[in-house]
Amino acid sequence: MSVGWAAMAVRPDIAADAWLDELEQYRPPLIGYCYRMLGSAFEADDAVQETLLRAWKNMESFEGRAAVRSWLYRIATNVCLDMLRGRQRRARPMDMGPSHSADGDVGPTLAENLWVTPIPDDRVLPPDGNPEDMAVAKESIRLAFVTALQYLPARQRAVLILREVLRWQATEVADLLDTTVASVNSALQRARATLALLPRRDLDSDPPRPEAMNPEQAELLARYVEAFERYDITSLVALLHDDAVMSMPPYNFWLRGPEQMGRWFLGQGIGCCGSRLVATAANGQAAFGSYRPDPDGGWTPWAIQVLDVVGGRIVGHHNFLDTDLFAVFGLPARLDPAA
Repeated sequence: MSVGWAAMAVRPDIAADAWLDELEQYRPPLIGYCYRMLGSAFEADDAVQETLLRAWKNMESFEGRAAVRSWLYRIATNVCLDMLRGRQRRARPMDMGPSHSADGDVGPTLAENLWVTPIPDDRVLPPDGNPEDMAVAKESIRLAFVTALQYLPARQRAVLILREVLRWQATEVADLLDTTVASVNSALQRARATLALLPRRDLDSDPPRPEAMNPEQAELLARYVEAFERYDITSLVALLHDDAVMSMPPYNFWLRGPEQMGRWFLGQGIGCCGSRLVATAANGQAAFGSYRPDPDGGWTPWAIQVLDVVGGRIVGHHNFLDTDLFAVFGLPARLDPAA
């Protein structure tokens, strides 16, 4: 969502217009930074809106336009640190306990602020990045990596993102955080050590990490869409890795393995029969908007599916049952029957 500049009593002079244009060009990278810090597309939007609003209000006090980037990231970091103060870290169902049985109780819905939630690729990835930079950017917004970041204290999280994702110099980070280079290097070392100690599933390293889109993966996704929309569960589970997992935030409920997932689809998940999928992209991974049949005709939003694919098999099937996300992804509010 764009900042409501018109509601900010924008000054009519040319300098103000140029200042707005300069601020706006930083919106996508700031959203990416705040998303990695906060683990939520909604909160990232709020943080960037607050960042740009503060920058707008302080236009006349800012000096040294060559340092706009550093100034904005300083504001954004402070906004994120304020938002994170005293808060429980966001997680995934797999972080909260053992896997469940397909016929087990899914339990109550839990608050949105407990979950790492997906974000559209086009909100955070550079539109014209080279392949190498794009691969690094996608890796740094994967759900597993963003979840792992949430284990870090907030300032360590900021240091690791700035140094290892955004490639800032230690001197730049020290200036942004009002600290020393030695403190930055120490925080980075501690952050790396913490990530190295996380359970392997938190970094999706077993099985291997998801791959960039290639013809084999594109074919697999086409087969997945066909099987899901025909509700051919035999064909669908044949596409799954032996250790595939399925999660369904906001429920603290997850399944492991094709057998359990197949039982789910034919049991408690039978309401997905007759669904339609609309392709999108989230967190550097393949994703779909899933629409369930509407008794009155057509299909209504149900979940954002984010898939991890490795070696020609689906290893992660993550369903975010928050229909507010459909607007974030620019997906239709409903699907009508073909004329």
